Amino acid sequence: MMDKQDIDQIALRLVSLVPPGLAQAQKDLRANFQDVLVQGLRRLDLVTREEFDVQSQVLARTRAKVDALERQVAELEASVAARGV
Repeated sequence: MMDKQDIDQIALRLVSLVPPGLAQAQKDLRANFQDVLVQGLRRLDLVTREEFDVQSQVLARTRAKVDALERQVAELEASVAARGV
């Protein structure tokens, strides 16, 4: 997920788009933008890069095991077929 610094940078970019005549409101808008961004990101059900990497590794190991088992089953089937059973 994005960290506080990333959210602050986005909020600052949004505030910079506010016309200069509303300088008083910029502080309030920045706080509101930050809150909206944080709440919106929480609702997206995101995972961290670390969690994603761990799950990718688990998936790779599982895929390797499935491949090995598929080869083993194919060898057993060929063995049974060769015996004529």
